[in-house]
Amino acid sequence: MNMTDAEKATARLLEVMDTLRRECPWDREQTFDTLRNNTIEETYELVDAINDKNMEGIKEELGDLLLHVAFYSKLGEEVGAFDYTDVANGVCDKLIYRHPHVYGDIHADTPEAVKENWEALKLRKKKRKSGTLGGVPVSLPAMVKAFRIGEKAASVGFDWGHKEDVWSKVSEELAEVDTEIKAGDKERLTDEMGDLFFALINACRLYGIDPEGALERTNKKFIRRFGYVEEQAERTGRVLKEMSLEEMDGYWNEAKRLENK
Repeated sequence: MNMTDAEKATARLLEVMDTLRRECPWDREQTFDTLRNNTIEETYELVDAINDKNMEGIKEELGDLLLHVAFYSKLGEEVGAFDYTDVANGVCDKLIYRHPHVYGDIHADTPEAVKENWEALKLRKKKRKSGTLGGVPVSLPAMVKAFRIGEKAASVGFDWGHKEDVWSKVSEELAEVDTEIKAGDKERLTDEMGDLFFALINACRLYGIDPEGALERTNKKFIRRFGYVEEQAERTGRVLKEMSLEEMDGYWNEAKRLENK
């Protein structure tokens, strides 16, 4: 039976991984722990490529992540825990189990229904003693974790009845922030700032906005406009510290106008 191109590529990757593990001094000494931070870095590089809509970059970064999958699988094989085949079959089994509307007789006609079924099946399969939120990874960045917590709580009905209701919560948290600012209690202010962030992230969820993506767009916008202010200062032979806030605001607004042309 002839192998497909995908099968040939997979076999080649695993063969290269075997060779590197056997013959390369650096690859030989790697462990699950030493690879972990590299995996996180590669994941963020993929996210950067996706944000930039850089298809060549996405392809390259996916390759780097696939290497990590092969590497971890090789480490698992060496200690007799699992191998690449176990990993691939495991995710296939999971996908089939969590898509009964495709592989079974369950009906799910909308993405929301699919997601609701997914979370319910996930919870039932793992029989978590820790409950609905137990599967949220501890190491997730706080913003991503808050979004997932909101999603999981909503999947069991713990959510606002109407998405517009979330703004009352945002207003409530903002008022509590104002109270703690006036009180001068930094610990309590930290708590209330966190609550405000959490409410805003839930607002993003309810309105179908990715909070990480939204904030990154603002970051890029700020960098772009601030860079324009610096360029204009340099053009006039000055540095920002020599300029008034009003002057800098003038260039900032000019940058905004140029963007909107």
